[in-house]
Amino acid sequence: MVLSKTSSESDVSVHSTFASRYVRTSLPRFEMPENSIPKEAAYQIINDELMLDGNPRLNLASFVTTWMEPECDKLMMSSINKNYVDMDEYPVTTELQNRCVNMIARLFNAPLEEEEAAIGVGTVGSSEAIMLAGLAFKRNWQNKRKAEGKPYDKPNIVTGANVQVCWEKFANYFEVELKEVKLREGYYVMDPMKAVEMVDDNTICVAAILGSTLNGEFEDVKLLNDLLIQKNKQTGWDTPIHVDAASGGFIAPFIYPELEWDFRLPLVKSINVSGHKYGLVYAGIGWVIWRTKQDLPEQLIFHINYLGADQLTFTLNFSKGSSQIIAQYYQLIRLGYEGYRNVMENCRENAIVLREGLEKTGRFNIVSKDEGVPLVAFSLKDNSLHNEFEVSETLRRFGWIVPAYTMPADAQHITVLRVVIREDFSRTLAERLVFDIVKVLHELDTLPARLSAKMEENLVIENNNGKKTEIEVQREVTDFWKKFVLARKAAVC
Repeated sequence: MVLSKTSSESDVSVHSTFASRYVRTSLPRFEMPENSIPKEAAYQIINDELMLDGNPRLNLASFVTTWMEPECDKLMMSSINKNYVDMDEYPVTTELQNRCVNMIARLFNAPLEEEEAAIGVGTVGSSEAIMLAGLAFKRNWQNKRKAEGKPYDKPNIVTGANVQVCWEKFANYFEVELKEVKLREGYYVMDPMKAVEMVDDNTICVAAILGSTLNGEFEDVKLLNDLLIQKNKQTGWDTPIHVDAASGGFIAPFIYPELEWDFRLPLVKSINVSGHKYGLVYAGIGWVIWRTKQDLPEQLIFHINYLGADQLTFTLNFSKGSSQIIAQYYQLIRLGYEGYRNVMENCRENAIVLREGLEKTGRFNIVSKDEGVPLVAFSLKDNSLHNEFEVSETLRRFGWIVPAYTMPADAQHITVLRVVIREDFSRTLAERLVFDIVKVLHELDTLPARLSAKMEENLVIENNNGKKTEIEVQREVTDFWKKFVLARKAAVC
């Protein structure tokens, strides 16, 4: 006599995951399920859905790091259960954060003595860093206005219309007016002269961007500093500068070391940078560094002791993981100046390869600059038949995620495609992307003829009506590719 097993036992010991009852019904979407399921089934079901996400390394829209060394992955996983805020329990992690702050502050030329501790903190990306920096400027401005007996209810920040959305969030959440310098065709960053003209006695700071998300360009912080010094002398104000170096802060020191944008300029009081961008750490870690202790008001610093010891905290978030902080320290000591410089130079060279390939097609205008974040922003010379959004959508069939977007006011009539070059974007991938873009252009060029052929049944087009066959298109793509590779080899030689 054979004894039958229960359904639950049978699911676990006899059936494969894909033959079990757990994959035969839809999972709840709005309420927790009543019963548990085996861990293998839960893993497989979620893993299968995640396969529909894009490949992070082919997501060329993102500035965020998508690859790290296996040794760093191990460190991150071993510390994933540590809550950074518990400094008394995890003092070494706190020490590693402080080391990162000191290294980054000196990378940005903070005016510090040899062993003087820098003023800064790790944050959840540059968004939190910008919130903290903005609050410090607002509180310092309010304190001064109160002491002078002047109104302090209408603070404003001057920045460009190319500002990242986190600045708009700060202005909205903390009731600060955002005065934006409009862009214009061919000039897609803040004009320092126009920015200084907009400064008034309610301006808590001017925010400059070292690496615009629109086209990667560095704003002229040196000129802004010089013009603002002149205005401060004329008016008696002391309007400071914050540099949003989210993208460019880990680029400029290594490949543009002579560029003055940081604490070498006297009006730069704080700088934020994203460790999870060109700091080469997975999302999300950011840093904010202040020039001196006086630039961070005491009112923003809190003391707590219920975690075991007296601790200082001046972040918006409280609990957060330790993994990214440990990963940042790993990258700083693993790579050093030499390693970061090599990575950034390689990114820049791959951006040049991509830009030259796009230029050789004769179909695009390049709107990014040579000096800046290693990315290529480009637009179609003729978008009367097909636009940049169609190019972006068609590229997804090849696995590439290349964003298309319109510029802010007053350049909103310009549409741009953008490819961000990260550490894990190799020369081979750059060349392959050019190849696929050429294929997409040929496909879009022939698209109207294909549509009309479907609509008009039994239509015979003699000699293909001047249109290229698939074989001819493929031959042209291959010929272009050969010429492009040969040209690159000749340039290297």
